[in-house]
Amino acid sequence: MDLCITIKGVSFLLQTGLGILANASVLMAYAHIAVVEARLQPVDRILAHIAFANLLLLTRGIPQTMTVFGLRHLLDDPGCKVVIYAYRIGRALSVCLTCMLSVFQALTIVPAGGACLSRIKSYLPKLVVPTFAGLWILNMIVCLAAPMFSIAPRNGTVPPFTLNLGFCHVDFRDNLSYVVNGAILSTRDFTFVALMLSSSTYILVLLHRHARQVRAIRRTQGSSMEMRAAKTVVMLVLLYSLFFGIDNIIWIYMLTVAQVPAVVSDMRVFFSSCYATFSPLLMISSNKKIKARMVCAAADRPAPDLTEKSNAK
Repeated sequence: MDLCITIKGVSFLLQTGLGILANASVLMAYAHIAVVEARLQPVDRILAHIAFANLLLLTRGIPQTMTVFGLRHLLDDPGCKVVIYAYRIGRALSVCLTCMLSVFQALTIVPAGGACLSRIKSYLPKLVVPTFAGLWILNMIVCLAAPMFSIAPRNGTVPPFTLNLGFCHVDFRDNLSYVVNGAILSTRDFTFVALMLSSSTYILVLLHRHARQVRAIRRTQGSSMEMRAAKTVVMLVLLYSLFFGIDNIIWIYMLTVAQVPAVVSDMRVFFSSCYATFSPLLMISSNKKIKARMVCAAADRPAPDLTEKSNAK
């Protein structure tokens, strides 16, 4: 097997495997917290939802990896539509929910400055579930184009204005639908990323003030916990912005050519999925609740009975 193909296949395999394991661990930790504590904090619900969106996004990595290693005809037309639709929704929810997390955290830690702001802050927990529903509906509508144009690979050359994903093709038929679809998705992504960066910049300003007035702010444990959570949110936003920038540089290039090389499409898939792989690792390392549940799970694992082994001998 060619060295480049091997490297690409192993990269997709590691990314997909590590991402699925990490996100599943985050979801199981939050499920345990929900059962034990009977409820989840709003920020925890958003983080759990991000982990679920990441799992949807990473479903594409399985057929992608199998295709790289030479397996063909994995999916028929309906299968392509399902996988591509799940991937698109997962990718869209990833940016929208990270933006939601950033805005929510900024509003949570903003100093109370009046009755209006106090009312907004008190209503925030009640808005989490309706916002989830709104984002799902929005992205299920916006992402309809890709599955409509998704087909299983046909024998012969790849037609123009087609995204060659290896295991599936997304054939947009003509330049207009190709560019319009890309423009709509890019507008949505850039809008949410701009809002995300704006709220994160505000969080950084508040963190800077907190560092200068740390004694006054840390009179209560709650403020300290909010500031730690804010730092995690900022790190998640920076991580997303890094991979979003690489992803969209490749995407803009793809919009300028009629026929996209498979290697370019593979690069974009890899970088667009990096956030889904690394964000749960950041959650686990920075969130004491998740770490505590994972440590408890490891501690509760029964140790091997040495007495029985010695008697067996």
